[in-house]
Amino acid sequence: MHIVTVTSRKGGVGKTTLSCILAVEAERSGYGPVALIDSDPMRGLDMWWQSRKSESLGLISLDAGLASAVSVAERRGTKLLIIDTPTADIGSAVGTAVSAAHLVLIPVQPSPHDLRAIGSTVEICEKAGKPLVFIINRTKPRAGLTGAAAIKLSQYGRVAPTMIADRTAHASAAASGRTLPEMEPGGPAAVEAAELWAYVAERIGASA
Repeated sequence: MHIVTVTSRKGGVGKTTLSCILAVEAERSGYGPVALIDSDPMRGLDMWWQSRKSESLGLISLDAGLASAVSVAERRGTKLLIIDTPTADIGSAVGTAVSAAHLVLIPVQPSPHDLRAIGSTVEICEKAGKPLVFIINRTKPRAGLTGAAAIKLSQYGRVAPTMIADRTAHASAAASGRTLPEMEPGGPAAVEAAELWAYVAERIGASA
């Protein structure tokens, strides 16, 4: 079983949306079963899953702690476990989720505030000795800062070659428990999702 933790100490970077997109894309590519853990008290991932009413994509409770949840996922035959994390390290939730991961994904918006905030997240990963990948998220058309952000982030770790564009339709898809690539399978968001999952799969050594 591969464990991917999606985290950032900066709020509003799209951790939950990215977790949903990758989980669904992994399933669609044939790499499953896939399960999710929502360690964020805001319960955004949990509410999305409840709306989805999926018979395949599982959500595992954290009531007995992360170690127990991981064991449950293993017993169920899960191949990919994605952990969404809170912004604040409540009860060391972030550190615990990072320590459990085989790969840590850090969404970063191409803005000065986001770039200044990456240090604390990188430090958690380094302390745990975990590989990380930055994902440049919510990019704007023709924004000159996007390329500069990729250069800046590359000084701290790997940067995913696929960036995720800022599209308001992501929110409307999430409201119905879906993802935008599912709603628009021939659209640019679907291409981004497929390319991003292919890259993540390569990083964790996953194969369908």
